Parts: sequence; structure tokens; C-alpha cells
Amino acid sequence: MFDFTTKDKKITELTFESEQLGFWDNPKHAGGIMKELERLKGEHEKFFSLEREINDTIDLIALGLSDEETAEVERSILLFEKTFAEWEFLALLSGQYDTHDVLLTIRSGAGGVDAQDWAEMLLRMYLRFAEERGWKTKMLDENRGGEAGIKSATIEIIGEYVYGYLSLEAGIHRLVRLSPFNANSLRQTSFASVEVIPVIEDDAAVAIRTDDLRVDTYRSSGAGGQNVNKTESAVRITHIPTGLVAACQSERSQLQNREEALKMLRGKLAQQEIEKQTLERQKLRGEVKSAEWGNQIRSYVLHPYTLVKDHRSSVETSDTAGVLNGHIDLFIESNLRALRK
Repeated sequence: MFDFTTKDKKITELTFESEQLGFWDNPKHAGGIMKELERLKGEHEKFFSLEREINDTIDLIALGLSDEETAEVERSILLFEKTFAEWEFLALLSGQYDTHDVLLTIRSGAGGVDAQDWAEMLLRMYLRFAEERGWKTKMLDENRGGEAGIKSATIEIIGEYVYGYLSLEAGIHRLVRLSPFNANSLRQTSFASVEVIPVIEDDAAVAIRTDDLRVDTYRSSGAGGQNVNKTESAVRITHIPTGLVAACQSERSQLQNREEALKMLRGKLAQQEIEKQTLERQKLRGEVKSAEWGNQIRSYVLHPYTLVKDHRSSVETSDTAGVLNGHIDLFIESNLRALRK
């Protein structure tokens, strides 16, 4: 994060590449380069702008302060501390794909209509989290439940360090509450899974052989105006060697949906490799958990008491309303710090 010698060298390299003839012949690759260049320049400017502000504050203190200036300096110091804390956290995000955007998929699990409602609650939680951070979101695929909620949904989240923030949200999320869909208001346990994969725009980054793909088309069941249920614009791609599947129906044309599905598949293949490497490291450290523990990462209890507990870090809070409204920074930070120890 703070190795600006390396960052400056990278900025020079990317700038040189962007100025070459034919740079925009591959729009996807060029777009990725420009996005990376913009991010690096932004970090560079933020750091040295803060350095100038700190030096100005030090000079002001050396000259002697009035009461009004003292109050202003105190506010500045609090702002400096907050900024350094944010940067110290960003230093944890040093993984290969941590700067990438994300494709986040939520699927309802055991629990019937309650689980479908729970899946939609999780979708709202992540949308609010993204909104709070100023990230953009785009619905790529949605399968509504019959009575309520969603059976599954995939959204693209676009912003800075999105994968770094959200990668550890992948897993099983458990909800305990009084069922709003049961006449007797019985306590119900519901499950939903969250999948987080990095967006990889560059075709060369993850090689996919055309012969390894099976492409199916079907009628869109989501938004799409007059095209809905009239043309087979939705696309489902299966990677035959791994069995991984990616689908998209958000765009009007079959070609656009195919491009989005391929992007999703590249991310899934990259994520599979990340998980393979992580498992190997865990085996070396003796950290692999027993199978019966499964992949349940967090419980959200709304009855008979209110508690959200992360089963990896043991961090918990009684502010269930805040968490479900997108305030999940506490869990994200604690898990990332534990991972980077």
C-alpha cells in the first residue's frame, strides 16, 4: 500500500502501455489497464496530499495557536488518525485479485419460503453495504421465489478493493427467527449461501478453451422489456472439465449475456484456484476444519434474543438491525486481520 517507489514504477509502465498505437484494439484489456492506472494515481495523490496537510499543520503548531486554531488542529488530527486507520486496513488487501470488482451470488438453502426471504434479506444487506461505500451495483441474474424472496440472485459490485473487502463473506449464512410465513409464528432456522468471485475482464488472465464449453440459451424471466419470454436471450455456460456454471439474463441481447456469463465463468475458475491454494496452505498449517462444521460462517439470531455472531472470528454484536442494514465492517475487518496474521 505504501510502497510508492513500486507504485510510481507501475504508473510509468501502464502510462507507457496506454500510449502505444493500437492500445484500444482490445477494449477489455485497455479498460482494465486504465482502471488500474486511475486507481494507482488516485492512491498516489491521496497520500501526498495528506502529507502536505500534515506538514502544514505542523508548521501552524510551530507558530503558536489561538484557541480557534487549536480547535481546528484537533479536528485535523482526528481526520489524520481516521485516514491512517483506513490505509492501515487497506494494507491488508494485498491478494492477487483484491483490487477487482466482484460477482456476488446468493442462493436460498434449507428452509423453504423462509430461506428465500432470508436470501433476499442478505441481498439487501450487501446492496446497502455497497451503497454506503459508494460502490455501484448491477443485477445480472435473479430467480424470484414463488411466494416471497429469491431462490437466487447474482449482482456485480463495482468499486475500489471490492473483492478484498468481500471475499471472506463467502459461505453459509444462518438465520433464526419467528417465521412471518407461519400462522403459529414458530421459530424457524433458514440458510442461504453466498458466493464471491472476482471480476476478470482480461481474456488472457484466465484461459478458457472454447471446446471446454457448453452454451445453452433460454428465455429470460427477469427484466428486459418486450424481449422477456419471447426470445432466448438468456445464456447459461457450463465449463465441462470442472462442471462450473455461469448464467446471465440481465442484458437484452444474447451476445451481451454471453459476454457477461463468460466474465462470470473466468471469475469462478480464478476463485477455484484461490480456494485450492488456500486449502493447501491450511493443510500445511493443520487448519482444515472437520467436515461436520461445514462452511457456516455466521449466524443471525432474531429470536429469542438478538445476536449476530461470526463463527470464524467469534466477533459478535446485538445490533442485528444495523448488520442487516449493511453495517458489516466489524466482521469483515476482524476476519481479514485474522487471515493476514
